[in-house]
Amino acid sequence: MLDINFVKENKDLVKKGTEEKGCDSAIVDRVLKVDGVRRDLIGKIEELRAEKNKLNQYDIEKGRKIKKELRKIEPDLKAVEEELKNLLFDIPNPPAADVHFGKDESENIEVKKWGKPTKFSFKAKSYQELGELLDIIDTKTASKVSGSRFGYLKNEGVLLELALINFVMEALLKEKFIPIIPPTMISMESMKGLGYMEKGGEQNMYLLEKDNLVLVATAEHSLVPMHKNEILNGDKLPLRYVGFSSSFRREAGSYGKDTQGIFRVHQFDKVEMVSFIKPQENDDQKENEYLLSLEEKIVQALGIPYQVTKMCSGDLGHPAARKYDINSWFPSEGRYRETHSVSTCTDYQARRLSIRYKDKNGNGFVHILNGTAVAIGRMILTILENYQQKDGSVEIPKVLQRYTGFKKISPKR
Repeated sequence: MLDINFVKENKDLVKKGTEEKGCDSAIVDRVLKVDGVRRDLIGKIEELRAEKNKLNQYDIEKGRKIKKELRKIEPDLKAVEEELKNLLFDIPNPPAADVHFGKDESENIEVKKWGKPTKFSFKAKSYQELGELLDIIDTKTASKVSGSRFGYLKNEGVLLELALINFVMEALLKEKFIPIIPPTMISMESMKGLGYMEKGGEQNMYLLEKDNLVLVATAEHSLVPMHKNEILNGDKLPLRYVGFSSSFRREAGSYGKDTQGIFRVHQFDKVEMVSFIKPQENDDQKENEYLLSLEEKIVQALGIPYQVTKMCSGDLGHPAARKYDINSWFPSEGRYRETHSVSTCTDYQARRLSIRYKDKNGNGFVHILNGTAVAIGRMILTILENYQQKDGSVEIPKVLQRYTGFKKISPKR
């Protein structure tokens, strides 16, 4: 959330940022009004306590009246503070100064392309056709067992997934990232602290209300709260984690999109990066670009043509101040599709989760960034399409061959 003092001192800026994210800026006025009530109650309580402290031991009746009044006002203050906290949660993190205004994803801008889109002398097969032909993707059985938007990964497909995990983990360990396999269920409190449940975000989550738990939609969701209510050693920042986990999304609002195949599914595996840094000038931008560069190195090493886009204000999530996407090439569709993203959430999540740092130069809330190292399912799909051969076989990218133990997947029929 935002610091209430920042909101008071930058009312117009916060209103503008709220509107640019497609939210009602009236929430800012509401926050300031409730904060005024809170400050009035604090003032009254302080006056009563000061008056009580001045009483001598013989003013018993007066002391009782003050205590009675305090018992009445203090619960009011607690209720107002809770209301203020909930209202502050509803104000999104304003877009960074370098983020352009736009209403939705159609107004995102391309900032870079790498590689030439793959073209074939034959008609390119879709990943779904290839998956069935190679007997590595089975959506029919998954539909029978689990319903739509699920798939079985089989045979060489399993080994390809493990190869991607090992390749990416090895690359990030060289960058001194700390490897983590985190829980895939977190408390409702932790998820609320991340800032993704506002603006209908909970509609895309699997909520286990009986147990007060939520299934994570990415390893970020369980990596960031690792340090909630902690003070980190500033001398050891930046602190960078790479986490592998299964991820779960209801895909609410995606009716009719990618209903065939396994591009948009309810369950998938992912390797995610999370950074905790000090809030020094330009460090967010530098770390944002660093994580993006790592993503690019991974996709380049796999030999997949891609496009980098920068999100406009209207396509930023509630906690993100800046975000880039990497969109990989899908020959059968003749277009780029999202496979990676990287965001800075500044101190927005840190304030909600109370994650601070301290060193000899001072203290404060850390800034938190996250980025996709590899969304494994989607990368498998783009590998299948870009490395397909005329006979339906698929070659394995050279960097993965030492992990898979084979160079090609051939049709089973």
